[in-house]
Amino acid sequence: MASAAEQLARNLNFSTFSKAKALQQRIWFTLGALLVYRLGTFIPVPGIDPDAFRATFEQSQQGIIGMFNMFAGGAVERMAIFALNLIPYITASIVVQVIATASPRLEALKKEGEAGRRKMNQYTRYLAVVFCAVQAYGIAVGLEASQGVVLNPGWFFRISTVITLVGGTMFLMWLGEQITARGVGNGISLIIFAGIVANLPTTIVQTLELSRTGALPPLAAIGLVILAIVVIGIIVFFERAQRRLLIQYPKRQVGNKMFQGDTSHLPLKLNTAGVIPVIFGSSLLLLPATIASFAAQGNAPQWLQVVTAMLGRGQPLYLALFAFFIIFFAFFYTAIVFNPTETADNLKRSGGFIPGFRPGERTAQHIDYVLTRITVVGALYLTFVALIPEVLVSQLAVSQFIGGTSLLIMVTVTLDTVSQIQSHLIAQQYEGLVKKSRLGGGKRR
Repeated sequence: MASAAEQLARNLNFSTFSKAKALQQRIWFTLGALLVYRLGTFIPVPGIDPDAFRATFEQSQQGIIGMFNMFAGGAVERMAIFALNLIPYITASIVVQVIATASPRLEALKKEGEAGRRKMNQYTRYLAVVFCAVQAYGIAVGLEASQGVVLNPGWFFRISTVITLVGGTMFLMWLGEQITARGVGNGISLIIFAGIVANLPTTIVQTLELSRTGALPPLAAIGLVILAIVVIGIIVFFERAQRRLLIQYPKRQVGNKMFQGDTSHLPLKLNTAGVIPVIFGSSLLLLPATIASFAAQGNAPQWLQVVTAMLGRGQPLYLALFAFFIIFFAFFYTAIVFNPTETADNLKRSGGFIPGFRPGERTAQHIDYVLTRITVVGALYLTFVALIPEVLVSQLAVSQFIGGTSLLIMVTVTLDTVSQIQSHLIAQQYEGLVKKSRLGGGKRR
């Protein structure tokens, strides 16, 4: 028997969307905010020679710099004011969440509701400014070390670059929060998604040009298309996969009436963490690697050049660290967003139970056991999707935008955004039904 929400979801159509004026306003606001973001990726940092920087970028775009450029929506190759994108903010979020698990004070803040969440967000912003300033200064020094890129090297250029890049990231943080609050949601993910999608036409043209000139064998180009289709299919399947736990409710008597027991399901997503582990893992790799890559372009020590080479895309150290971060954050973020003990307590209060397990602690242990096992599968799926295409694409030396990470972000964010829009439409239908029932009751009276 389908639920009321599922029945409403099946009835959604264009006419329903045309009546949802509030949702249309949210979508237009989101599109406008993303347009502002894209315009910012074309405003260069003052004090650099664009042609000289473009030549420098082309020499290292297949390495970690190219990966950073993918997340920044092409802003790095233009050294735009949004070149750092939201990577420092994401890194700060990771650090704050990790510290919160070991700090009783921050743990207490998390339990204070909305006030505690605002305080945690404030700490995250402060830390993001620090990370952003350090990374921006490293980029400024690296630009000065590159021959002919900086027009007037010196402290004035370094300070202006730090202020510009920090200001750009802070503006993107604010813009992402506005999309989450006044748009369709998922502001941070949508900004990264917009940057990747905006470069897709250029990526397709470059790949076709490589195939035309013979630099990319025709069979390899066909293989890339097939690989992309297969990866997209795998992502959709695993993102929709659920493990449903049967929940039973006992018979209950209300007055003189006896109500039969009901059954429902507790859905546990195979990949509860979504695309967050991949974004977090990439962010932690990009923060030190970007600074090292820019610094290694000048008269850098030998060890720094070796580290930069080892962190290059497709290199064993890069792949090993990336896999470790994905698996770690898959479990870490799942533990943050889903609490088995709290879920078991809610079931106990509502009178529900899982057959074969006593309400309370035993139910929490069972939920945790099931969640751990499916998270193992989810983490391995994320690692496979993110790394296997990365290895193949790096060997073929094609664009970063064809890799598994970009496909994973695009498909996952698209699915989440569609779910958000569908939720707004369902809420719209519920409001319409409530109004009709009230009007009908008034007429009968």
